[in-house]
Amino acid sequence: MEHTPTILAELEDYLKQNDLTVAEFAERSGVHQRTLNNWILKHRPVAIHQLDRMTLAMGLPEGFFYERYIDHYIIERSPDWRRIEPVLYRCAELDKLEAIQRIVGHIMDNLLYSPKLFDVAENLFAQDRHAAALLLYEGVAEAEKYQHSERLAICQYRLFTIQVGDNQSRNLKAATRFEPFVERLDEIEQLDALKDLANVYRSLQEWDMLYETARKMRAKAEIQYSIKHQQRKQQREEPVKRLSRPMFVYITYADLLCARVCDAQGNYKQALQFTFNYANLDWVIETDENTQHWVNLFKHWAQANTMVNKLLSGDISVLQDYVEYIDASADTKEEDRIVQLLNIMIAANRFHIDVDDVLSRFELDINSFAQLPASTDMYTQQVLPNYLAYFGYELSYYYLYKGMYSDGFKHLKSATLKAIILNNETYFINCLGLFEYFKAYAMDETKLEFSKFIEKVWLNNVKKNGTANRLG
Repeated sequence: MEHTPTILAELEDYLKQNDLTVAEFAERSGVHQRTLNNWILKHRPVAIHQLDRMTLAMGLPEGFFYERYIDHYIIERSPDWRRIEPVLYRCAELDKLEAIQRIVGHIMDNLLYSPKLFDVAENLFAQDRHAAALLLYEGVAEAEKYQHSERLAICQYRLFTIQVGDNQSRNLKAATRFEPFVERLDEIEQLDALKDLANVYRSLQEWDMLYETARKMRAKAEIQYSIKHQQRKQQREEPVKRLSRPMFVYITYADLLCARVCDAQGNYKQALQFTFNYANLDWVIETDENTQHWVNLFKHWAQANTMVNKLLSGDISVLQDYVEYIDASADTKEEDRIVQLLNIMIAANRFHIDVDDVLSRFELDINSFAQLPASTDMYTQQVLPNYLAYFGYELSYYYLYKGMYSDGFKHLKSATLKAIILNNETYFINCLGLFEYFKAYAMDETKLEFSKFIEKVWLNNVKKNGTANRLG
């Protein structure tokens, strides 16, 4: 095995090759001469920012010596947090994730480093350096797995937030791992955690889990809302921790989620009752601008969802009113428009309604659905891609049954690809079944594309589960 020279040996070689004195290199690098002498003669380690200056002066890439620095000045010596902390931040900036993992693995035998590492993780999380923060949260969570601390719960919350992505199978695992830790969070932070958890269950169509989570969020939010206004009457201080929404929203959003569950299960009468609940917000005490914004939103959603409830239960007479309502809402966000048009397509396919004029009317909106807005909000990140795949399927179903095969297969290909990205088995099977039913009308190019879709899913399954057992 070839011996790798130390950083100090490399520096000494550099000085000899370039005929430089320590004083000259100090001037070139901006590192004080005394610091360099202490390093060379007394082997006192330099700080990471000083190493960065020397690396730059030697014409080497950023972070060139980090692995050796970690070996010689962190792992081989007694841990010194004043040296470790800046290295973690610099490694995060340079995406040196393996280096971070080595440091974490070295120091986490000592639980005294747990709160310090947690603080760095929180800072990196706030800076959107999620890959680096993930490694630190995992280190803290592993070290404190037998503790019942709030810090462990926050680590699990952050891990859940970071790990949730496009793959719905992994999202379910992430939600299942996090759910037991919700109760260990601060009572205020529990509300956002339950909201995020609910939005993941909603995207997964785990209706029972969604209903249970929403009801739990509502009960906790009601208690906190009551406490908040009792404290105001007694002129006590507001809670230090802030929520991402006004507190009353967690109560009303829970009702909206429960209405969604009832709709999905065909219980339209109960769904309507939940809708009436979040339509009536006279009990909300606050009157500030942000509160009014949310009150108006819920009233807007209640008006729309009342019509949707009737439409999906078979009352076709409200369709035109619903279309006019959508058209009048010119400032509606793209993500809301997806849900509105999805409702129309579900009703059209369920009750055999011709909605060609509606599709023509909203053609520009439909074409714009190709790109969803980037967001860190759990609803936009999780629920909307699911709705978009659902919409594509319903739209292709509509066109294919009308004999409009070109449009039908175009939207079916898009919906199938989204189902694969989401790893949504139900959507993929539905799309594949629809394709097989109308396969005789597909062009050869379309048949080839679907063959590739099937092969891709099969290969992913083999990679995940290994090759199938041989028969015999």
